Amino acid sequence: MTDPTAMTDMPDTQAPLVRLHDLTVTFTGGRKPVQAVSGVSLEVRRGEVVALIGESGSGKSVTLRTLLRLHPERRTRIGGQVQVAGRDVLAMTGRELSAYRGKVASMIFQEPLLALDPVYTVGAQIMESLRRHEGLDKAAAHARALALFERVRIPSPERRLAAYPHEMSGGMRQRAMIALALACNPQLLLADEPTTALDATVQIQILLLLRELQRDLGLAAIFVTHDIGAAVEVADRIAVMYAGRIVEEGTARELIHRPRHPYTIALLRSRAHGAMDRGTPLGTIAGAPPDLAALPPGCAFAPRCMLATEACLDGQPRVVQFDPGHRARCNRTDETAGLAPALA
Repeated sequence: MTDPTAMTDMPDTQAPLVRLHDLTVTFTGGRKPVQAVSGVSLEVRRGEVVALIGESGSGKSVTLRTLLRLHPERRTRIGGQVQVAGRDVLAMTGRELSAYRGKVASMIFQEPLLALDPVYTVGAQIMESLRRHEGLDKAAAHARALALFERVRIPSPERRLAAYPHEMSGGMRQRAMIALALACNPQLLLADEPTTALDATVQIQILLLLRELQRDLGLAAIFVTHDIGAAVEVADRIAVMYAGRIVEEGTARELIHRPRHPYTIALLRSRAHGAMDRGTPLGTIAGAPPDLAALPPGCAFAPRCMLATEACLDGQPRVVQFDPGHRARCNRTDETAGLAPALA
């Protein structure tokens, strides 16, 4: 007879690697509670890249950091479910979190100069992670770190292992950050605006490198960015966030060619064909995002939306399903059909 407990540790390849259900994150350290994330539900399959896009303050980075539980415990209230590789992240003890970070899920931070320790060489930091999680001796850890530097195409990798973060250029630091994130062969890669601080040429190189490594290693990845153009380059699916909610989600192709939420359409218009022509006003979204400490009862985007009605102001819009996997939280999806601009 089969022992039912023998199957509990076997990975379910059909189940999503990441599952967020009704996630809420509230910061309580200020004068008023700030609800940075309000009911986010998202699934990421193994080998899939999902991009979170939206303006600053929309909850993208807060959602990402929740997957590693990086928020201050005493000043943060988290609700809902957060599961990665079948494990309940919110229920993990300190020791379990230490083993989980870097080994199961790993992050590429926005500014590696701040994320890397300035008093240790980059090589030493990668080797420390390898020795802690993989149990390698010093020589084996050095060899693995060197191979990682070669894989992310850092020139003179042996010499760069002995360099301190401030001795490297921005693009080289970001490559070193990628090497550190991949050191222990994680299942999930989290990238928090990894190209924001880089010039345009280096941004393209880093994006192509990330996509190549993700495909080669079969990683699931969540990529946070302001730039919908960058999201299209790297992502299989895109989730558009506004005021702590996902307002539209679908494949990259669907969101570019058939967006159904007014906010998604407004973001696309800022990148539409001809938007950067001389003499052509740059497309902008009037107004500003809402105060997260005093969110309105209705759709948070309604005050900035040209299609808003009284019903949009009174209560939360319903979620409308289009193609499988393509959905939008909006009352005016009939009117938004056909309004998509052409993305250059």
